[in-house]
Amino acid sequence: MVLGGGEGDGTGCVLGGRDAAMDAALGALYGGGAGTGRKGAGERSAGLGGSAPNVARWLGDIRAYFPSSVVQVMQRDAIERLGLSALLLEPEMLEAVEPDVHLVGTLLSLNKAMPETTKETARAVVRKVVEQLEKKLAARTRATLTGALDRSARISRPRHHDIDWDRTIRANLKNYLPEYRTVVPERLVGYGRAAQSVKKEVILCIDQSGSMAASVVYASVFGAVLASMRSIATRLVVFDTAVVDLTDQLDDPVDVLFGTQLGGGTDINRALAYCQSKITRPADTVVVLISDLYEGGIRDEMLKRVAAMKAAGVEFVTLLALSDEGAPAYDHEHAAALAALGAPAFACTPDLFPDVMAAALEKRPLPMP
Repeated sequence: MVLGGGEGDGTGCVLGGRDAAMDAALGALYGGGAGTGRKGAGERSAGLGGSAPNVARWLGDIRAYFPSSVVQVMQRDAIERLGLSALLLEPEMLEAVEPDVHLVGTLLSLNKAMPETTKETARAVVRKVVEQLEKKLAARTRATLTGALDRSARISRPRHHDIDWDRTIRANLKNYLPEYRTVVPERLVGYGRAAQSVKKEVILCIDQSGSMAASVVYASVFGAVLASMRSIATRLVVFDTAVVDLTDQLDDPVDVLFGTQLGGGTDINRALAYCQSKITRPADTVVVLISDLYEGGIRDEMLKRVAAMKAAGVEFVTLLALSDEGAPAYDHEHAAALAALGAPAFACTPDLFPDVMAAALEKRPLPMP
């Protein structure tokens, strides 16, 4: 579809009514819309006037004309293309936006500059997104991991409904009777039922550099979900050049998010040293490093720590991102070095994360995309 500007840009078709209003909303951001003005023949310019009233009116327009998914993309483009981040420090502006993961990342990056009058509104926006994510992700995560914990506790005299038939058949193949074309099981292998005591320990180690904003949001939500499961002891650590343990705030992922500080340098080695010091049961521990692997610390020491943890029996998972956007720019050399240690690095979507964690808890190959 071609939208004409001015007098239809020579097409002979001039937009009117709702179509013209939609074109103006698009043009204010992407160029050529009403109110942007002409700068020269064939040259377009975008802009919302740089004022809160203009931006608030535009935000209201796009919410009226486009579905929520499109509104979120346009908001993100407006922040990136037109430098509107500063306007998000105004409470009335935050009330007009469509909350999403990327907006939360932007708000967290502005946290230190945010005036007190805006913080409560910002927390309300972040909480709305967090609650939406929890509603979407929590039930499946708990179900998947509970199954993994049950399967990790094998019993030798299971009741009929607890029999793991796949493992039982494999364990009794030597008892195959060709004349009856069947296996006679001498030993039954069953699923154990995970008790209420802690069975596994999970450490989420999250890079809070600016490029990891969406991953920080998702990891905080998953951390809260894991912490709600009695059979898993969960620790959440965020880092840049410093390391901060936010485990005591896991009952509220909004507090976790506002305890992060997006941006700054990266010292993965220091973060892993801290995580390593908290491991008491290596064979029952899963460490999940979420980072683009741009190491500002001591590279060789970082790799030695990963090797030492794996040698002790720790399941080590490296995620380049935990988001819907795929892998960001990352350090390929470090990723290859980790893969050589048996800790391949890959990007993971939120939908896949429960399956990755289940595989890690059961010590089986990870379902890499």
